[in-house]
Amino acid sequence: MAILIDESTVVVMQGITGKEGQRAVPLMKGYGVRIAAGVTPGKGGQDVDGIPVYDTVKEAMQHHPEINTSSIYVPPFAAKDAVMEAVANGIKLIHCLTEGITVHETAKMVRYAQLHGVRLIGPSSIGVISPGKSRLGVLGGFNEAIEKIYQAGSIGIISKSGGMTNETAWIVRQAGLGQSTVVGIGGDRIIGSTFTDLLELFEKDSQTKGMVLFGELGGTYEDQVADMVKEGRFTKPIAAFIAGRFAEQMPQGIQFGHAGALIEGTRGLPSHKIQILKKAGVLVAERHDQLGELIKGAL
Repeated sequence: MAILIDESTVVVMQGITGKEGQRAVPLMKGYGVRIAAGVTPGKGGQDVDGIPVYDTVKEAMQHHPEINTSSIYVPPFAAKDAVMEAVANGIKLIHCLTEGITVHETAKMVRYAQLHGVRLIGPSSIGVISPGKSRLGVLGGFNEAIEKIYQAGSIGIISKSGGMTNETAWIVRQAGLGQSTVVGIGGDRIIGSTFTDLLELFEKDSQTKGMVLFGELGGTYEDQVADMVKEGRFTKPIAAFIAGRFAEQMPQGIQFGHAGALIEGTRGLPSHKIQILKKAGVLVAERHDQLGELIKGAL
């Protein structure tokens, strides 16, 4: 069954005329995704690869009422307004690829989505893919690569790192397993959907039999996973890898990589995350390339 997206997903692409939007169009269309419309203010009446462009989401929805998903590729200064515009027009699933949005703006758009019952993936999300069904964003690259990495199966994957999402899926595939849905959630300090938010969906998904998580130093989202497992709110096997252990040898207060990768005291330390995950019963890989065999053995 998978989660979030499937063959019924119909997309409006906000920021379709920009560089990132135009890069995503052929990747998504090549996977069979229906992009009904694009939106760029001031560019209404144009088209991108045969997709009509409108000035507003409202106008796009009037012409294509079947739209149920937005994929956002606008510059950081416009991202909050783009998310809020999609929410205001009744779209219930929003994927936001945009990086570099301020914490203040991100907090506003995440809260606005939550108040209206909208699922927001991102910001800084490389995308979502349910193999053989649908995809959002640039996750997986061109179809030749997707066919080698992704295959419909029973393992759900959630990754904070965009760059490591494909590699994590590949490791699962190398173990002879396929994926139900793979989600790049983004590594910012505030994100629309956390590990636990999505684990709630995977728990209910009959196709998903086990989970693989790619976590990183900084923040407490992995801590929430440990609490969720201990409380019995997620019952399927989980294998996890926490990147960034090298940072524990560095002076505190230094930011590494993502905006959320800030260590304060023991909070956010990879060793702390690993310890509490293991205590909760999560299988934690010492090396990233062990994830596939680890989850395979747990099924």
